[in-house]
Amino acid sequence: MRAARLIKMVLLLQSRPSMTAAELARELEVSERTVARDVLSLSEAGVPVYADRGRAGGYRLIGGYRTRLTGLGRSEAEALFLSGVPTALREMGLADAASAARLKVSAALLPELRDAAAGAAQRFHLDAPAWYQEPGTPALLPAVADAVWDDRRLAARYHRKDREVERELEPYGLVLKAGVWYLAARAGGTPVAAPAPAPASGSGSGSGSYRVYRVDRFTAVTATGERFTRDETFDLPAFWAARAEQFTRSLLRAEVVLRLSARGVRQLPYVTERTAAREAIERAERAGPPDEHGRLTVTLAVESADIAYSQLLALGPEGEVLAPPALRERFAAAARGAAALYD
Repeated sequence: MRAARLIKMVLLLQSRPSMTAAELARELEVSERTVARDVLSLSEAGVPVYADRGRAGGYRLIGGYRTRLTGLGRSEAEALFLSGVPTALREMGLADAASAARLKVSAALLPELRDAAAGAAQRFHLDAPAWYQEPGTPALLPAVADAVWDDRRLAARYHRKDREVERELEPYGLVLKAGVWYLAARAGGTPVAAPAPAPASGSGSGSGSYRVYRVDRFTAVTATGERFTRDETFDLPAFWAARAEQFTRSLLRAEVVLRLSARGVRQLPYVTERTAAREAIERAERAGPPDEHGRLTVTLAVESADIAYSQLLALGPEGEVLAPPALRERFAAAARGAAALYD
């Protein structure tokens, strides 16, 4: 642990002209007294660390000293590719590896290029969670992430509806969607307390098929210590895209008939499920032109009448519900109530 800290200190000093004891203590997460002891140890080992005294003083390397300890380890290299998602790195327990990787890259750069990382960070930032949601980190996420990195089987308990199931999983990949973590895994065990869920898209060798699990619904995970052989044909982005589309379509179990103004046609993809809205509009346009008032009649797939009511209210007078009759009456009642309120 101390050796790793000393290496990190050298890399920090190599990547910057000078650093105060307070800055080093903050970066290394130690006390300033520990920094002073570490600097003394480096000096005794032949690393030319020089201390500038005074209020504006600090530590710096002299004589153009450069360490050759800049080779990236495997975990550091993997974490570096995720460095644009700092929240995800922190939640998976990879923040330290990413920090070490960035330092090594910075130390290997020419002095005039060392501000590149800071410049990029100040110009581009990814904020994964959706608005109006308080992001929470699943307690078992680091353990799941470790198994994903190492291709190790997991013995897992998973909360499903009103019961728990137990399975042995081959964890293939993690996905962060709108602040929620999902695990793509191949189920290799037999459920204990519930039937297996419907298979997700994907294929591969082994006794199970690829499925998606919400990480925050795991109640226990234990690495079995046994590695599995990954199916090299498995494509996580393609699998997730297909699974997400399949999930979205599975929710759209009802239909609503609408008459839309030209503005309503433009607004529809922004108030309801976007793919369903575009498909409805394209079908209607292929069937024929708008009516004499410029209105287009579309048949829209929706999750339910209640959800359609809350979504389509945003269209206001730009959309008229024609069917089902019960939903049309709800909109008529809402219109009468609004008219009375503003009369």
